[in-house]
Amino acid sequence: MTLTAWLLLAAVLVLDTVSHLLLKAASLRAEGQSQIDFLRALTAQPLFWIAITCFVALLISWVGFISLVPLSQGVMAGSITIVGVMIGGRLAFGERLTGARVLAVGLISLGVLMVGVFAA
Repeated sequence: MTLTAWLLLAAVLVLDTVSHLLLKAASLRAEGQSQIDFLRALTAQPLFWIAITCFVALLISWVGFISLVPLSQGVMAGSITIVGVMIGGRLAFGERLTGARVLAVGLISLGVLMVGVFAA
């Protein structure tokens, strides 16, 4: 992959992680409401709108990334975002990391490295 592709992949990783973490934080602040009140409380959260903005930036970064690499390679490399979301979930929300999850994410990371570095 080119340097530009690597930079766009990094942007995808950061934006995907941040958007998911912000969306979870906003939803936790709005929980305990009935369905319609939950939606009102959720959309009243600034974190929700920052998350939506991150998702839009993610879309733009993703399209830029997959325009530079073969789709099959891009989708496989894009799966690295699970690493950021898992680590972010642990740090921000104290979510549990099991041995199986850590192993799975390690294997995904190895696969992304192989696809990114060794792909023809």
